[in-house]
Order: sequence, then C-alpha cells, then structure tokens
Amino acid sequence: MSGAPPRPSLFIAVRISIVSEEAMLTVSRLLPLLALAALAACSEQNPLAPQSAISLNNSADHGGRSVSVMTRNMYIGADVDAVMTALATPDPNDDLPALMVALQTLQHTDFATRVEAIADEIARNRPDVVGLQEVYDLTVIPAGLGLSGDPIQIDFLAGLQAALAAEHVHYVLAARNTSTDASLAGGAVHIVDHDVLLVNARSVTLAGASVEKVFDANLGTVAEGITLLRGYVARNATVDGIPMLLVNTHLESGDDPQIAGLRAVQAGEVAAFIGAAPRVVLTGDFNDVPNSMMYGVLASSRLVDTWAVLEPRDPGFSCCQAPDLSNRRSLLNQRIDMIWTRGFARPSGKVDGDIQLVSALPSARVRGPFGLIWPSDHAGVFAVVDVPQPSIQH
Repeated sequence: MSGAPPRPSLFIAVRISIVSEEAMLTVSRLLPLLALAALAACSEQNPLAPQSAISLNNSADHGGRSVSVMTRNMYIGADVDAVMTALATPDPNDDLPALMVALQTLQHTDFATRVEAIADEIARNRPDVVGLQEVYDLTVIPAGLGLSGDPIQIDFLAGLQAALAAEHVHYVLAARNTSTDASLAGGAVHIVDHDVLLVNARSVTLAGASVEKVFDANLGTVAEGITLLRGYVARNATVDGIPMLLVNTHLESGDDPQIAGLRAVQAGEVAAFIGAAPRVVLTGDFNDVPNSMMYGVLASSRLVDTWAVLEPRDPGFSCCQAPDLSNRRSLLNQRIDMIWTRGFARPSGKVDGDIQLVSALPSARVRGPFGLIWPSDHAGVFAVVDVPQPSIQH
C-alpha cells in the first residue's frame, strides 16, 4: 500500500561468546576423549553406512557421474551478540533496548526478500544435496514488547520450500533436527533453530531413517530461558544410483580459545558418527578455519576438504558480510563454510570436480525494502564432485 511502512520480517537467533565455567570444564574433559575417537573413526563402522561390499580403490569413471552439493547458512538477519550480552547481565534495563535494535536490523535484512534469493541460488545450480544451517522458526508477540500489532510467525524452511516451488523445482526434506529452542523477553520472542538436509527429488533416493542429533558437548544454559545447542543431521541416500552418507552440521561460534576447543569436540562427535562409512558428503558452517583444531579433527578422519583440493590457490572466503547486509563491497574474509567428502578419490588420490562460492560478489545483492542487501551474511559453497567407479569385491 502506497506510503505504508514495509512490514518487517521478524526473527531472531541465539549466538553468544560467554561461556560458563562449568560448561568449559566439561569441554576440557571431553576434548581429548572425542579427539581420539575422531582419529579412530576410520576403524569403526557407522550403522548408517552403506553395507555393500564395495571397494573405493577405483580404476575407471562411473559412467561420467557426479554429485552436486551446496552448503548454505540462511542467516538469522541481525547481530544478536549484543542482545545475548544484555540478557546475560544482571541489569534488566538494557534487555529491551538491545532487542529493539536487533528487530530494527531485521527489518532491513527482510527475510521475504532474502529467501527468494536463496531459492534462486538453488534453482540455478540444481544441487543434488543442500545442507542448510540457521533454519529458524520464529514467533514474535509485539504486545509482550510493548508494541502494537498482530503476532508474527515465520518458518524459514516453509518459506524456502514455497520459494523453491515458485521456481518449479522440487526438493525433499531428508533430515531436520531441533537444536537451540529459546524464549526471550519473557516469551515475547520464541526462536527454534534447525539444521536441515534437502535433496533433489529427481536425482536422489533416500534410504532408512534420518539421524537428527544434538551434540553431547554444548555451551548449555547461558541466560534465563536460553540454552545454546548445536548438532547435526544425516541420512543414507543414493545419488544417481550411487550410495553415500549425507551429513550436515553447524558447530558453535565464538573467538574464545575454549570455544575453539568446543568446536573440536563437536567435530569429533561428527567424525565418530561417520565412522568408516565408505562414501560421505559432509556440509556445514564449521565456524572455524583451515589449520584450526576443528579442522585437524576432520582431516585426521579420512575426510577431504573439497575446496582445498579443487581450488588450492583460492582462499574461498565465505564469511561474513555486515550484520545489516547493506555493505556495498564484500567483507568476506574467512573460510568457515565447507564441503568435506570421502570416497571420491581416484586410485592416484586425486579428487576431480569443480567448486565455487555462491553470492560472494556485489552483483548477488537483491533489493529489499530499504535498499540492496546480500542474501545472507555468508556466501554459499557449491561443488560438483566426480564419482569414480567402484570395483566389486568377490
């Protein structure tokens, strides 16, 4: 309606770099155990791993087949560290102002605009597998914040599926977990975070039950009503008739060295779950960079960092744009969104394929109610990995 202010797409997430002493004691005790578990994972058999007698010591192409994969952080739409810090302090007077600043930012990072852009990325690339992080459900009750207006409910996954349907592409939900489930401002804002695996219905057949897991090692309760949890999801599938284990995860964020240790523990849980599965695709926002402790755990588990193999001269920075997404030039300066694989190497050890960033250039910005914005504070990562032919053991 002409002259009316745009209706904001309101949603909020939980991120914090404040860790309780008890939580960090738990992390310090678990770290050596889970790191060792990750190193031993290649000798363990995961119950979800394909049970066929297939050797991945290959000698020829599998009919020129390949697997295409995208990892995508959908982004909550605001820098909520300030909100979490305010809620964690004993002074209640800073809670509402911090929350209102976040909600104002959310108007600028309009979800309805961004979800159409993300759906367009998927429709243009048509990946077989999509790993999504920060897939939220949100409820906002304005009256609880002293504001007028009707309650607002936003479902990130439903919004994406609707936008994909408008693009005439069909993706099936393979797995979805529930990690952080938090109420803020006395219940006026309720958010639920999910990790999601989507698969292309035309090329992927799902097998068995999904795995939807919250990590054993997490930050835990950081403020009243707020328990920060992370996890992973997984599903066995055949992609163009080729069996593999699909996994998607989101590790804890934060720059504190103890949180870096926590990420290594969480990566160890993922590696231990994967075990000796012969062919694996692992997507995620790992919130850590190459040569970190987290990275070492995964690299020691016979997983291949696909970007490092296919684009060794390109830094592949995928994070992060400004919180309000309004920056004109890209601010990406670290590579934390990754696609790891196992079982795609030729006998020589070489992995063939292509990999690229998605929406990393200013041309990817889309017009929101207050101007041009990026689809997310992260770039996506899209890979096409060739599948060598397995040889059948007799």
